[in-house]
Amino acid sequence: MEDFWKDIYTYATSWVKEAGEMIKDSFSKELLIETKSNPNDLVTNMDKDVETFLYEKIQETFPTHRIVGEEGHGTDVTSAEGILWVIDPIDGTMNFVHQQRNFAISIGIFDQGVGKIGLIYDVMHDELYHTIRGNGAYMNDIKLPMLTESPVKEAILSLNATWVTDNHRIDPAVLSPLVKDVRGTRSYGSAALELAYIAAGRLDGYITMRLAPWDFAGGLVLIEEVGGVVTNVYGEELNILEKNSVFAGEKAFHKEVLQTYINKKR
Repeated sequence: MEDFWKDIYTYATSWVKEAGEMIKDSFSKELLIETKSNPNDLVTNMDKDVETFLYEKIQETFPTHRIVGEEGHGTDVTSAEGILWVIDPIDGTMNFVHQQRNFAISIGIFDQGVGKIGLIYDVMHDELYHTIRGNGAYMNDIKLPMLTESPVKEAILSLNATWVTDNHRIDPAVLSPLVKDVRGTRSYGSAALELAYIAAGRLDGYITMRLAPWDFAGGLVLIEEVGGVVTNVYGEELNILEKNSVFAGEKAFHKEVLQTYINKKR
């Protein structure tokens, strides 16, 4: 079984790197931009092309595997049975459009709902965060250490300012004290990168009130491999096929935030 997952991992990393070259090459061509659910929910022809490229490679090589992708592939998947690839071809499309940086390709591969392989590729920095469960997590060839304890007062938290003022999902009185108490806050505009940064120890936590499976699938596997935790904002297990709130972080930080800030206000 070990060789089985190594083979899948080898194919997946090769395809992700190839997809990254496709994206880089696109910068010299015309970019077609559309909107989805709202004017700020962007999708480009490259999002669609990269997902199609990955979908076709997976179907050709592993025809029994199932696929869920942001741009429409796998809409008929209703359970996490078997081997499931969860793909975001370009996470951080707004950054891709406006900055041509700070975006990533994200893939999480699951077996019966358990994360086995996590890949997040920061294309423009050529940083591939990757893991096969039980074999350690890496950034390129550098092994990532297990996360060390980080109390709230010493933590860097990734959080979009929108969630601090949006009382439709969580009372602002919950997050405002947390924002004041942490050492600092950041927002990168790509959930995949923010999760990768937690795995690499660059961030201690990440909170968002709405995230799709393809946004968090790859990061979930990476973070768990280095001893971190990924749940919804109430500490409950995520559903890999549904949109969730997401709270990811180092274990001690995660526990302190739940006990001191979130669950006290429920």
